[in-house]
Order: sequence, then C-alpha cells, then structure tokens
Amino acid sequence: MTTIEMRTQAEAQPRRRFFQLDTPAIMVLPGIVFMVVAFAIPVLILVADSFRDAGGFSIGGYRKVLGDPYYIGIIWNSLQLGLITTIGSLLIGYPAAFALSRAPARLQVLLFALIFLPLTVSIIVKTFGLAIMMRRDGILNWLLLNVGFIDRPMRLVFTEFALYFGMINVFLPLMILPIYSVMRQLDPRLTDAAASLGAGPVTTFRRVTLPLTMPGVVAGISLVFSISVAAYVTPGLLIGDRFMTMSQVMAKAYLNIRDFNLGASMAVVMLVIAVTIVFTSTYFAEPASRRGRKG
Repeated sequence: MTTIEMRTQAEAQPRRRFFQLDTPAIMVLPGIVFMVVAFAIPVLILVADSFRDAGGFSIGGYRKVLGDPYYIGIIWNSLQLGLITTIGSLLIGYPAAFALSRAPARLQVLLFALIFLPLTVSIIVKTFGLAIMMRRDGILNWLLLNVGFIDRPMRLVFTEFALYFGMINVFLPLMILPIYSVMRQLDPRLTDAAASLGAGPVTTFRRVTLPLTMPGVVAGISLVFSISVAAYVTPGLLIGDRFMTMSQVMAKAYLNIRDFNLGASMAVVMLVIAVTIVFTSTYFAEPASRRGRKG
C-alpha cells in the first residue's frame, strides 16, 4: 500500500474525540449539576465552617462536641432515637411488606393508599395530630380507660413513649416501601421448593426469604436511620427540650447563640454517623444476600 493510499484511508476513518458525551450522559448532566450545587457545595461549606471560627482555623467545635459529656449525651440520644425508630419500623414494616406483596390486587391498592396517604401530609401536621391523640382527653387515653388498662388518664405527651411512638409512625412507610419492592420480585416457588425439601417455616424464612430480601431491608434501615437520627420537628413537638438531639443543638447554635462553629461541627459528626451506618449495613448485607442466591 502506498503512502497516498494510507493517508486517504486514515482521513476516511472517523476521528475519535477525546471527550464525547452520548445521549444518556447529556440527560443525567442536569441532575449531576443540581446535586453538586444543592448538596455537594453546601456540605463542603459546612465542613469548612466546622474548622473555622472568628479567629480563623479552629477545632474548638469538635473539641466541645466530642469532649463535653453534655454533647456526648446528646449524640447518644440521637443514636438511641435512630436505633429504636429503625428497629421498631423494621419489626412492624417487614411483616407488613410481606402481607402487602402477597395480598390480592384490589386489597393491595387499598393498602398502598393507606401507606402513601401519610406521606402526602406534612410532618408537622402528622406530629400535631399525634400530640392531640395522646393528650389526657385524647383518643388513646379514652381507649385505655374503656378497655380497663388504666383507672385515670395518663400523661403521654412529652414522654419518651410519645417520642418513639410518633417517630415510628412517621417513618414506617419509608421502611415498608423498599422491602416491598424487593419482596414483590421474590418467586413464591422458592419457598414452596424449600418446604418440599423438608424445611420448616422458620428455616425457610432464615435461609431463603430473609437473605433474598436483605437488599430491601438494608435500604429501609439506611433510609429510616439516616433520616430519624437527624429528626428535628417530631422530637421538638412531642418531647421538647427534655430529650435533646443533634439537630436541636444545631438549630440552637445557628439560630440562638450564633455559634456557627459548634453547629457545623455537630452537623459533620451527624453526617459521618449516618454515612458510616449506611456503608456498614450495606457491607454486612452483601454476604447474606449471596448466601441466599447460592441456596
């Protein structure tokens, strides 16, 4: 082949661009830009504020948050709140998701409406409704009195019972939906095959159902814990300052005492806790899911 022919053949071939955007990349680009502007940049500013005070660079906020027993107790309150809310939502939400995935079509529509309806209502409205329901003259005390469990009305509002009851009520749909989305894809013949091989209901659930639905469980746990540990409205309305959380400290630091370094440091600690829980739960869920697929 001559030099002229080689040059002609090279010019005929389309040149590869060093950087080329295809249609999916162009479609996802606005979402990436929005997340960078609305999430990544504010988080970076928050992290920068946690290392800066009026005099310049400072770790005084972290020293106060992680070294003061008062703030350590508040961090523990938030972790306890997130943990109990997540466990309660999981214990109620897993059977509910299983029943929802096995329900007939018409009943499933009704159950979905009951799950989605609370999500359309403001969390402030729901929390006020719960507070009214748990007053001394509320419906909950009325039921307990008429059933005979108590002799006189109990004080339920501004107690830890009201807090945990309200938190589970608010965040339960966020646990049910991810688990249901996985359960509805589970082939019922797998449990029938396990039963035909001699596995009892407990063994079938432990060796087949639970491992295969673990991705939904992990998603629900991650979602509920990461949001409930940062809850502000529900704890503030149902228990007030008697049970301080990290989000309440952040709000007071920014709005009342104007200590931005303290508020940013507490926010970074809360962010690290939430991210750690998400990655840890995902890490431990993968082996169980693999065992379920192998089984």
